[in-house]
Amino acid sequence: MFQRVLLVDPATGFYRTRKYDFERYYGPVDLGIHLASQHRSLNFGVGIFAGSIFPGSNRLIVTGFSPCWQGYYISTMGGAGLIFDNLGINMLSLVGKAPVPSVLYLNREHGEEIEVEVVPIDLEAVWKSGRTGVYALTDRVYEMFGQRYENDPRILVTGPAALHTDMGGIMSVPITKGKISYVDTWAGRGGLGSAMLRDHGIAAIIYGGTMVTEDFRDRKVADEWFRNKYDMRLMQKDLEVTTKYRYDEKFNTGGTLGVNYATMGGKLMAFNYRTIFWAEEERKALQESLVVNHYLRQFNEETIAAKQQATCGEPCPAVCKKMRGDYKKDYEPYQTMGPLCGIFDQRAAEKLNHHCDAMGFDAISGGGVLAWLMDLLDEKVLTPEELGVTRLPRWESNGFDVVSDSMHNAELGCELIDAILQRRGILDFGEGVRKWSRIHSREKGVALHDRMVYVAFSRRGWMVPNQYWVAGALAPMAIMGKYYMIYSHDFVPPRTLGRMCADRMKKELILDNLGICRFHRGWAEEMLPDVLGSLYDCKERFLRSIDVLASRLHSRNSPIFWESERTIDYLHTFLKRKKEVDQAQDPRLGEWLEKFDQDRVEAAREFWYEMLKGIDESLREFF
Repeated sequence: MFQRVLLVDPATGFYRTRKYDFERYYGPVDLGIHLASQHRSLNFGVGIFAGSIFPGSNRLIVTGFSPCWQGYYISTMGGAGLIFDNLGINMLSLVGKAPVPSVLYLNREHGEEIEVEVVPIDLEAVWKSGRTGVYALTDRVYEMFGQRYENDPRILVTGPAALHTDMGGIMSVPITKGKISYVDTWAGRGGLGSAMLRDHGIAAIIYGGTMVTEDFRDRKVADEWFRNKYDMRLMQKDLEVTTKYRYDEKFNTGGTLGVNYATMGGKLMAFNYRTIFWAEEERKALQESLVVNHYLRQFNEETIAAKQQATCGEPCPAVCKKMRGDYKKDYEPYQTMGPLCGIFDQRAAEKLNHHCDAMGFDAISGGGVLAWLMDLLDEKVLTPEELGVTRLPRWESNGFDVVSDSMHNAELGCELIDAILQRRGILDFGEGVRKWSRIHSREKGVALHDRMVYVAFSRRGWMVPNQYWVAGALAPMAIMGKYYMIYSHDFVPPRTLGRMCADRMKKELILDNLGICRFHRGWAEEMLPDVLGSLYDCKERFLRSIDVLASRLHSRNSPIFWESERTIDYLHTFLKRKKEVDQAQDPRLGEWLEKFDQDRVEAAREFWYEMLKGIDESLREFF
């Protein structure tokens, strides 16, 4: 067994194939990190089970140095690995930079050598045409190369955010019988779209072929494994663990958006996290009136009841892509560019999310930045002229008009996106929001970043956390913004929480290094190492390699203690809510709250260091 890697130099179009021993590198993460450390490359790979009968096994894994996080990063995209598997390789590695923005064309027909072309494109003109942004680029690339493929190809594209900021994502949609769908899938977190375009000059990649590989397809054997472990067949178990993402009868809704908002209660985060300072009754009232009775109700009526759902492009019972026409609805983008921005109406959220997506932003980071800028405008810290916009947000919760005020805030968000890309006023996020804030905070004499919630890394790395009001979302891990941490709502002492985050990282690395969607984690993280043992006799070596990989990532960990006031408030109010609302009885919680009452910054620093100690003692490599 080998990992076959196609190394392409976009500067010249030269390419070569290398084989890496399966006993040393088991998948797209450990091999991708190795290549990134050697060549500063950007890598696209699939796991050993791509094309197999296991649902969720066709995830495309992107690894490289993140311009946003400023460290090695792993971003994943649903379904795009199914077509990649037809190239007959395990990984594509970009090891140079095209002199002008270009499209990379890859095709492999009937076992012949892979065709590789690097073709320049008038990128700015394409982005401004047709459906604009990433959607226009998808259309143009398919028009240029689509007829060359015997089977439907897949296209990866970047948008203007990749050129002008450090938080550009990579977008792709399934193509079926020549028709480009609206079900966009993203490798968004980490800004690897910015790396793809700015560091390698590649604006889009189109790939496909007819190469037939020997993938595991024996359903009888798989069902026997699952019966032995779960007393269920494979598909029965997968249907059970993906209930939330399909439809959960307990809540009469489905998908991350539906289930999370249906169960949120008083944990709502809105108006750039200002609601963390509210009384529980106020948050619940806002959640009930604007979210449950309007925002969520619209989603349930238009998407869930109408059964508007799809997959990412691979056969999968989860059908997690919840749609309304052209609009795909996931919780975190519709949270950051929903309630976090003062938007509680689906039409307004669709408008802002679609514009953000078209421009190619990582939606979670983009939404967090928009909410922060709106907060600065609302508090009169910055003026509309300084941010290149024409209005102020409507963030007064009393008398909030759920339709008109939401649309007003969405239109402001769209203006801010355009201002960021056009660098209007004082905006210039080319080197990230931390560096920008540092410069303009000195000029203003006020810390602009104090109103932003983010995790800091190294000198200028940053990440908007996942949208759960929990301590683990702020953990000082080597990679944040993904679920390499614990997002439980329980109070866990920080050192224990650090150990739990480290353990969660290892489990997530099992999934990512095998190219498996985490929505199937309910069986995949414990079953697939056994499958590796049955098929390749390497279970223990594989699990050991995960320990080494986690240790290797942690060895480059450069976490920075929380820089902003609101990030510290985010943790402090979480702890207070656990005591006052959830009535948590752990005496250690009371001890921490006393420390915060005495000196909140020092208490936060101690909490942060205790988490880091737990992480470090769990991820150090022992021989």
